Order: sequence, then C-alpha cells, then structure tokens
Amino acid sequence: MTIHTELQGRCVLVTGGANGIGEATVRAFHGLGARVFFCDTDARAGQRLVKELGHGADFQRVDLRRETDICRWISRSAARGGGIHVLVNNAAIDPRMPQEHASVKFLDELWAVNLRAYILTAREASRHMPEGMGAIINLCSLTFHTAPVNMTAYVATKGGVLGFTRSLARELGPRGIRVNAVSPGWIMTERQLREYVTPAVKRLIREAQCIETLLAPEEIADVILFLASDSSRALTGQELLADRGWQHS
Repeated sequence: MTIHTELQGRCVLVTGGANGIGEATVRAFHGLGARVFFCDTDARAGQRLVKELGHGADFQRVDLRRETDICRWISRSAARGGGIHVLVNNAAIDPRMPQEHASVKFLDELWAVNLRAYILTAREASRHMPEGMGAIINLCSLTFHTAPVNMTAYVATKGGVLGFTRSLARELGPRGIRVNAVSPGWIMTERQLREYVTPAVKRLIREAQCIETLLAPEEIADVILFLASDSSRALTGQELLADRGWQHS
C-alpha cells in the first residue's frame, strides 16, 4: 500500500494550517484524499484556503492558548471525521529578542502556544485515535541544535517539544500510536522571506547546508506525510532533521 492510497479518507488535524508549513501540509493531505481539519488564528487566510480546497477541508479559528478552544475544536473534528488518525502540531510563534527583554507575560504566551498547546492537543486527539492507526507529528526546529542568539526562549520551547515527543511515544506505544518530530531547517515561507531572509541570509543558508537549494514548505509537508503513513511504521519517538544537512554531524 502506498502513501497515496492509505491516507485517503483518514481524519487529519493540523494546527496553524492557514499559512507556511501548515498550509502546505493541509494541501498535501487534502490532495491525497484525507479529511483535513485545520485551525489557525488567521481566520481570513484559513477561510480562503478552505474555500479553495472545497470538500474534505474544514477550518476553525482556534486560540491555542485556550484549553476550551482546543477541546471544542478536537471534539467537533472527531465527530465529523469519524475519529482521528493523524495530528500535526505545527502552530508556533518564533519572536526574536534578547533574553534580558523577555517578560513573564511574553514567556507565558510562548509556552502556551509552542509547548502547552502540543500537550493539550495530543491529550485530546489521542482519545479519538484507533489502536494501531494513530500518528502524532510535532514540529520542532533546527534551532534546537544550532542555538541562535536572540531566540533563547523559543529554542527552550522546542527542546521541550522534543522531550515531550520522546516521552509521549513511550506512553502511547502500547496502543500502537506513533509520535515523532520533524525539525525543519530555514524554510522559505512568505513570512520568512518578508521579514528575515535577506540576500546575506540566503548565502549563509547555502553555505551551512550540504545541498545549497533553499527549502520550500512543500518539502516539509512531504516529510510529514511520510511520518503519518504506514511507510514509517517502524519509527516512533524520533526526530527527523529536514534541513538539507545543515546539522549533519
């Protein structure tokens, strides 16, 4: 059985699915015939995407800082999708600032979106996953390995995601539910290109990667499809670095 056929009809949840890697992931699953339920705070982009994709795509505006929003969204999605087969925890915020400027309010929001929401969505979604068919994919980051300046708090949350992934894989393993992480390199999303990727940054990326070609969101979506499929049935508790070899040693 190929990835193209086995994911057809399965219920897939994607957080932060209106833009960037999340959008590419929604498109990829939908293109294979999965029923995709995705959430975001960007209601305009989410509604535009679901209108474009049509049948098989469902969007809800969800504030992942609110437990009630998460529980309501997942319960509704499970009821409409006939259970849940795949959860993709993608939503995150990645502000740049010196650690000395990090307020408690800022840290609490970062924790709530980048780590606590992953724990809550996995808690709720796993309740609806059939034994032997569930897959949870958590988006981490290359920055956990490269440790850039002015992203200390963000990197800390991504380290938490890796720890969470490893432990949850052990906890859900007896039910045959797999839990893995994808750590993308620097991805050329519209936001990254608009706010951070200068010609100098492009040169830095090409010098750091083993393969110079810059990474597109669709390539990370392909890795996520693999981890959601039975082709990766031997993998759980793992981190896949999708970075063109940036961190290869």
